[in-house]
Amino acid sequence: MNPEIPTILALTMQRLAGGITEHGAAFAQGQMGLIGMMMTLSAKEYERGAEIRVAENSDIRALFAALAPEVKDAALKAKLEAAAAGKDESLLISKLNANNYALRRLLTEAQVYAEDNGARAAEQRIWAVLKAMAARRLVQLGP
Repeated sequence: MNPEIPTILALTMQRLAGGITEHGAAFAQGQMGLIGMMMTLSAKEYERGAEIRVAENSDIRALFAALAPEVKDAALKAKLEAAAAGKDESLLISKLNANNYALRRLLTEAQVYAEDNGARAAEQRIWAVLKAMAARRLVQLGP
């Protein structure tokens, strides 16, 4: 989820400490609605945040393992193989995010390579992983 929960909580504290009642009841009511929505999103993220990141990282690594044998660029192939062999050492969100960001940067590199080299099957596999990632991160406000 972006922004991350610490950012949402800090913003909430700023809103509450900033004297929202000074601007009138309508403004305060709007701010409280916004804060309530942010807290609901934070609760949902808290519940599923680690699971989403672990699944994404696993899917990306599996994709790299599948793509690497077809890559002719030696440097990219080595990066894909190294990333595919990696694993998440911690379930801390900050550590999972760091791994996820690094994997996503390499995924972008792999996608550019696939597009530049007409590797349509690789492109389709990449898009399937991206679609699954987007579906996992979808946030619904209802129950």
